[in-house]
Amino acid sequence: MPVAQSNLRGAALSLAAFGIYATHDVLVKFLGGSYSAFQLIFFSGLLGFPLVTILLMSDRTDGNLIPKHPWWTAIRTTTAVLNGLTGFYAFSVLPMAQCYAIFFAMPILITLLAIPILGEKVGLHRGLAIIVGLLGVMIVLRPGQEPLGLGHLAALAAAFLGAMTSVIVRKIGHAERSVVLMLYPMVANFVVMVVALPFVYIPVPIEHFGMMGSMALLGLLGGILIIAAYRRAPAIIVAPMQYSQIIWALLYGYFIFNEAVDFWTAVGTGVIIAAGVYIVLREDTPTVSKNRPVLETRSRFDNGTFPRIGLWLRLFDRRRTRDKIEGLAGTDGDA
Repeated sequence: MPVAQSNLRGAALSLAAFGIYATHDVLVKFLGGSYSAFQLIFFSGLLGFPLVTILLMSDRTDGNLIPKHPWWTAIRTTTAVLNGLTGFYAFSVLPMAQCYAIFFAMPILITLLAIPILGEKVGLHRGLAIIVGLLGVMIVLRPGQEPLGLGHLAALAAAFLGAMTSVIVRKIGHAERSVVLMLYPMVANFVVMVVALPFVYIPVPIEHFGMMGSMALLGLLGGILIIAAYRRAPAIIVAPMQYSQIIWALLYGYFIFNEAVDFWTAVGTGVIIAAGVYIVLREDTPTVSKNRPVLETRSRFDNGTFPRIGLWLRLFDRRRTRDKIEGLAGTDGDA
């Protein structure tokens, strides 16, 4: 397939994936008005767990489930669980467009955290992009002029925790098995939700239970499409497509939740997106970044119910490599 055509298909698949993710977030917001984040994550994760388990069982690489970096794994597990809780809560109380605007600060925070954790050297260009992006966050929040509530703090926490999770994966991902990186947050997530559920549980009517199942299905479908997109196009093509979610947020927010975006939120969102895209473009230059922490973050912000897309990709890559090796070995044996 020609490169241009392959890139076009990758872009189209990623746009479809982020549209599906935005639809997932509509359900999060709608159900968040009636149920706590603990209950939503529990049922969504529970309904999606069988499918994820089947995929995890396909990892036949040698090794056990004991992490090689237990402390980093523990920190990443904690940040992943809290990321899901804060993200779900933010969606339940803030306008969708405002949530996305704050979540879009993740590439900026990833670049910032990569300095102490990965030893990344950030030059003048990306340094200025970080400053501009953080100014964009300040424009959206307008502290002192607009009241800041728990929802804003939750969205900021979700962006930071998501960035922290991504950077830790970049730090230890080369040494840890994909199944270890996937399984620990999922199990911890399940345990935390089970412990909290008796204190927050509200009976769920069948139609809402169906919506929770739809959340699980949409999360899985979005992940499959993102994987397909990265199979056809490089990260520099796919990664910026995440910002298309703001269009869906505006449409869904207006027509479903009667939300309107004020002028300064729109301005701040534009500033954050511009800074994030610039960081992505700079990272694609080989001499700028050896770690490529933003480009190698294949997932959007974690929703707490499914493993990260980058881990799926690594698992499938290793599986394909193993199958090729076994195929070659079989050929040699026949010869």
